Amino acid sequence: MTKKMQIYKCEICGNIVEVLHEGVGELVCCGQPMKLFEEKTADTSTEKHVPFIKREENKYVVKIGENALHPMEEKHYIEWIELIVDGVIHRKHLNPGDAPEAIFEVPKGSEVSAREMCNIHGLWIKNK
Repeated sequence: MTKKMQIYKCEICGNIVEVLHEGVGELVCCGQPMKLFEEKTADTSTEKHVPFIKREENKYVVKIGENALHPMEEKHYIEWIELIVDGVIHRKHLNPGDAPEAIFEVPKGSEVSAREMCNIHGLWIKNK
């Protein structure tokens, strides 16, 4: 059974999907079940992946790596950053060479979290 906001990837073609509506079926691509990304919450390596959320005036700034920013190279980079504020999802897609951060001009919320997808190390989440 799928759950809303889960992220799946096809290990053959690389398609990535986010579940918008829960269902009992299995997600399949290229003839095989898709891999569910587990949301990781703790960094143990030198490369930082957990999103860092900061509120500044009328916006949220989300950086990947608080003290040491995540690399943004062709072979290793952050694909996207999501900010979830009171159930509303805001997403910014990134490319190699971009800064590993996103600015979201949205009202302050009571429930705030951020997720990011590293093309090598997967899905990471931080609840504020």
